[in-house]
Amino acid sequence: MPGSDLSAQAGAHQRPSSAKEIIRKTYSLCPVCLTRLPAEIVKREHEYFLEKSCRDHGRFSTIVWRGESPSFEQWGNYAPSAETEEAQTACPNGCGLCPSHLRKTCCAVVEVTNRCNLTCPYCFAQSGNTPVEPTVDQLSRYFTELVNHGNTFVQLSGGEPTVRDDLPEIVAAAKKAGCENIQLNSNGIRLGQDSAYTKALAEAGLSFVFMQFDGTNDFIYAKLRGRPLLTEKHAAIKACSNELIGVTLVPTLVPGINDQNVGEILDFGLSSSPAVRGVHFQPVSYFGRFPEQPRNETRITLPEILHAIERQTGGKLKISDFVPSGCDHPKCGFHGDFVALPDSLVRLTRKTKLQSCCGPDGTAHIKNRRFVARRWKRTAADCCGGDDIASLDGFLSRIRSNGFTITAMNFQDAYTIDLERLRQCSVHVYENGRTIPFCAKYLTGFPAER
Repeated sequence: MPGSDLSAQAGAHQRPSSAKEIIRKTYSLCPVCLTRLPAEIVKREHEYFLEKSCRDHGRFSTIVWRGESPSFEQWGNYAPSAETEEAQTACPNGCGLCPSHLRKTCCAVVEVTNRCNLTCPYCFAQSGNTPVEPTVDQLSRYFTELVNHGNTFVQLSGGEPTVRDDLPEIVAAAKKAGCENIQLNSNGIRLGQDSAYTKALAEAGLSFVFMQFDGTNDFIYAKLRGRPLLTEKHAAIKACSNELIGVTLVPTLVPGINDQNVGEILDFGLSSSPAVRGVHFQPVSYFGRFPEQPRNETRITLPEILHAIERQTGGKLKISDFVPSGCDHPKCGFHGDFVALPDSLVRLTRKTKLQSCCGPDGTAHIKNRRFVARRWKRTAADCCGGDDIASLDGFLSRIRSNGFTITAMNFQDAYTIDLERLRQCSVHVYENGRTIPFCAKYLTGFPAER
């Protein structure tokens, strides 16, 4: 059974007893009634908490950063803008994007169903068995509207999109509307079981798959997804590889369940290159079905994931190989770009003083989309990338065929939501003409403790 890297912390609703240093002031929400509240990021010894107080439901102190290597203050070399109540009175209840939102859309998420073939406790969408599904014609209009506004990178999500038999038609509609990159967010079960279906998705124009992949043993899947799934995951990767559909593995990291499996996940992904294009870690956030107020010991933060990567790969990957998220608030994630060689891993990550998606020319989000597409898509040339990497042409060919990204996205739930961070979200859910920041779309309140 995997162990945990974490020692027990105070409960999410309890105020730690050590002296605090206020790092900055912001706004957040009560995790019970979702009322907007003033909040503070505070430091207590070597840990950072988001603290807020609701008149009706009490005080909340939730861990958001553990450790000082890297440090919270210096990560991203970022100075936040002043947050005032008057400047954003409607945030987040007024989403769609408003004039106060500071990021353009890098990825537009389109939900095609709320049904799912799993009942995971850790679920953003509270998916169920009652169909709530737009028609192909409705989705086609969505895609056209997105393209008309310059948003050509879409993720088809749910629920589990592959429960729809007409998903290839949906992919074809997105392609016809002008979407340049069409990503599927999937648990992969049907992809591995139905080769004709996977082939139809490829022929319709699917670009790549963002595949739920929580670990390398079935204990992990039984705990997080309700049943063993490792065989199905391997079958899905093979089926996608057969159709030259690139796969990015997406583990949800939960302390005590799979935080000791980080190195093995990376080893598996790298050994599966070029079929697998990268690993995208998601530290657990609490949405949807989770039935009770989460405790701080059930959370894992970005520095802990970086340390786990370095430690569990035996130093093959180092914390210094990674930089803050380049398309969102720097506290939202990290990014590393690599190329897998036959017997080594070469870092390609560019180092910059400030990672920002919205430069002065207003096109950085487009560059980010194109970078992701280059790294995550596959072509027929990937199958014959060859091992002749001594020449420049051979090395450049290897970058194209065996490029590998390691990233993380730290989604915010009702306990951790920082509205200053939310205003810099670039992953947006599109529905009925509204473009909603991801973490605002999936916020759910929790019952008050008795």
